Amino acid sequence: MSELRIVSLIPSATEIVSQLGFGESLVGRSHSCDFPPEVQALPVCTSPRFDTKGKSKEIHDRVSELLHRGLSVYNVDVELLQELRPTHILTQDQCEVCAASLADVNKAVAQIIQPQPVVISLKPQVLSHLWDDLLKVSTSLDPVNGDAIAELTIAQLQGRLQACLQKVPAKLPQPTVACLEWTDPLMGAGNWVPELVSMAGGHPLFGHVGRHSPWIGWEDITAADPDLLIVMPCGYDLEQGRQAVDQLVQTPPWQSLTAVKDCRIFIVDGNQYFNRPGPRLVDSLEILAEILHPEDCGFGYAMKAWKIY
Repeated sequence: MSELRIVSLIPSATEIVSQLGFGESLVGRSHSCDFPPEVQALPVCTSPRFDTKGKSKEIHDRVSELLHRGLSVYNVDVELLQELRPTHILTQDQCEVCAASLADVNKAVAQIIQPQPVVISLKPQVLSHLWDDLLKVSTSLDPVNGDAIAELTIAQLQGRLQACLQKVPAKLPQPTVACLEWTDPLMGAGNWVPELVSMAGGHPLFGHVGRHSPWIGWEDITAADPDLLIVMPCGYDLEQGRQAVDQLVQTPPWQSLTAVKDCRIFIVDGNQYFNRPGPRLVDSLEILAEILHPEDCGFGYAMKAWKIY
């Protein structure tokens, strides 16, 4: 088999490649790919076309303006791709806000001299799609041994998942959990997040399994009055998440929420975990289990991947 030269343009795919054991074949990454840490030394092939600094509302407005004008949210460095000569490029076809879109990548690939790389596009929406993506990537990168490599990796991840589920107590009634993927404007967390919340023993609000994250209003939150509020802004780490919650506190309905009165407001590192449909979705489940059942599920994520506001 010819030498693999992989460029991954989305963090979750970079983690999938590394988890499968193909990390040494990575030759390029997106501006957001930062795990495992060694990938940060790779050439960066994308860049945002908007200022990523500022408050949630400011970032939302910048991205919305680009989309309204029919422009791409990210740049793909075609000249760098030509220099890197990738055999495979991994991208996504789910959210044009989260990373370079499939259309952006295809446009860039069309400008690369022959032979053109194989484009692997991922579109996960539920947890089971992670297993499908592991198999898809593995067999694309290694048609001979890919099946066996994927099966072993999936078995290891599913083993951790089952070990976590065995620790989750069957408590009724389940606490209602509101997960926020953005804070201004408000957005619930959809796709795989409601599924993970249910698996961890909570009752998810707003988001629906396998569906895009919905925009919601304060009237929705006050009407639901969740037992727990978990803030996981897309692309935000713990400190950025805390700053986003600082803005929520200034909204009049905030103090009336049961979760606020009971001190059950949690910030999680959405960027590293919940926003990335890669192998660390298993970590995300463990984080939720730890938040919901601290007396039964201790995985060591407190103050590292989540904290109480």
